[in-house]
Amino acid sequence: MHLIKGILSLLWKLYIGIVFCIIAVVLYPFFLIVLISPSLKKLSFKLFIFWSWLMRIFCFYPIKKITETPLPDGPYIVVANHASYLDIFILYSILPKSPFVFLGKSEILKYPILRTYFKNLNIPVFRNDRTKAGQSYVAATKAIKEGWSLVIFPEGTIPDDNAPRMIPFKAGAFKLAKTLDIPILPLTFLDNYKLFSDPTNILGPARPGLSRICIHPLITREEIRAASIKEMSDHCFSIISEPIMKEHPELY
Repeated sequence: MHLIKGILSLLWKLYIGIVFCIIAVVLYPFFLIVLISPSLKKLSFKLFIFWSWLMRIFCFYPIKKITETPLPDGPYIVVANHASYLDIFILYSILPKSPFVFLGKSEILKYPILRTYFKNLNIPVFRNDRTKAGQSYVAATKAIKEGWSLVIFPEGTIPDDNAPRMIPFKAGAFKLAKTLDIPILPLTFLDNYKLFSDPTNILGPARPGLSRICIHPLITREEIRAASIKEMSDHCFSIISEPIMKEHPELY
């Protein structure tokens, strides 16, 4: 039975991969126009929203915000658990009125289709190169000044082995929040780990289904100023992990 489930999950991942590639090819000319003209960059966000909706429609991923909180006009830093690559597309659907860019590990640039979109429209982070890491910080600062919010997954990777259990946060997002003096918006993805696991886990879970997202209250500038980086990291970890702990107490 386990093998049958694994094979069905693999077939579903292949289907999602095909849908992703078809949409990427269809939308590429429109993204190319945006890449040629930096003044149209904000249009890229609307294209990503459209891409998100197409992916969710054709892959049967409805969403449900199980908590609501008033959102500021921005900018702010979104921090969330990284349960799946599905997180990225879901974010465009739940925050369509808050333009944002991702700060993500540079390893994603090794994928040809993703390289064009990520390198030019988001901010790759080079962890082992201080010079390039500095360039990422400058790019993030510039994005904030231009009114973009930032999305960071502080786990730094998808913790597939014990999903949905979270792994300790890296400090970068919280250093950035203190340095740039901007609020933090914590989010929790509750279901994505079982809807689309890491593709490298070939027989890992994948299926259509509901994706629930907790949008937590905004952490204000004043709260961030009053806390150390470690305290803020621990505070965000506690907020984001709480809904997961309630559903999976055996993991903690």
